[in-house]
Amino acid sequence: MRKLTVRKMFLSFLVLNTWGSYLYAQDQKVTVSQDQKFEQILNEKRNINTSLTVNDSYKIQIYNGGSENAKKTLSDFKQNFSDIDATIVFNTPNYKVWVGGFRTRIEAERSLIDIRKKYNNVLLIKPSR
Repeated sequence: MRKLTVRKMFLSFLVLNTWGSYLYAQDQKVTVSQDQKFEQILNEKRNINTSLTVNDSYKIQIYNGGSENAKKTLSDFKQNFSDIDATIVFNTPNYKVWVGGFRTRIEAERSLIDIRKKYNNVLLIKPSR
């Protein structure tokens, strides 16, 4: 009885192995088309993120929203506060304007007082990446 079961298993394996060599997956080509705006947005994100240096320093967020307003806010900030570094960060779906690279929280809070006079919705943040 045991020999018969082993023999059936061996024959099943042999048959499946032989027929399996004739089986193929589907050969079909897939063409992916994407909108040109997607590539444009992706390149913009790459450019923004290469200029971004996130470390253990404190930052002040002065804007959160659309791309065009983020660029305007960044330009306006650089005119008013030329001594403080600023950059745009993209976190889907919003653009954020982060300013400063303060080593301590006290240093960031001192600058926050002056920045708050010009920009209403400001946040003191410590990015974690």
